Amino acid sequence: MTVMTDTFKINAVTGLLEPVAYRPSPHHDERPEGMPVDMIVVHGISLPPGEFGSGAIEDFFCGRLDFASHPAFADIAALRVSAHLLIRRSGEIIQFVPFTRRAWHAGESHFHGRARCNDFSIGIELEGTDDIPYEPVQYSQLGEVINALVRAYPAILRDRIVGHADIAPGRKTDPGHSFDWAYLRGILK
Repeated sequence: MTVMTDTFKINAVTGLLEPVAYRPSPHHDERPEGMPVDMIVVHGISLPPGEFGSGAIEDFFCGRLDFASHPAFADIAALRVSAHLLIRRSGEIIQFVPFTRRAWHAGESHFHGRARCNDFSIGIELEGTDDIPYEPVQYSQLGEVINALVRAYPAILRDRIVGHADIAPGRKTDPGHSFDWAYLRGILK
């Protein structure tokens, strides 16, 4: 079992995770007034599909992806998407949207009778696919990030750490069957 430390902290003023790189996405807006953050949504993404390390995810979230650079990108050309964080397969973390703002990661979604999960959630993308196991360093970084988020947002309970598939069933499958939820839960504080 991995021993977790307090590697990260949330800056209450900026809404940023420290110390990680911040690459501002234009794809975000204000959360509804008075809406507490009380959920984390774990996603999986690879661009092009099944390929890792190209930089296309960052370009997509930052609104600068050349959609003509790969045939698969035609399917996402009309989308304006972001996440609060991306955890690459190397363990590198990039923040795109401050936690105080609403990232556009969940789309049409519902959780325990509440719609519009972007309003009250934090979206964390893991570079990966449904079918390829995620890297051990991604789990350790994700665990550290979640621990920091729970310290900053105590309304986030363990049963409110979910996958995209849990809030958009039938529409989304990520982070997929290759994601080890039991392992993640075992390393959380």
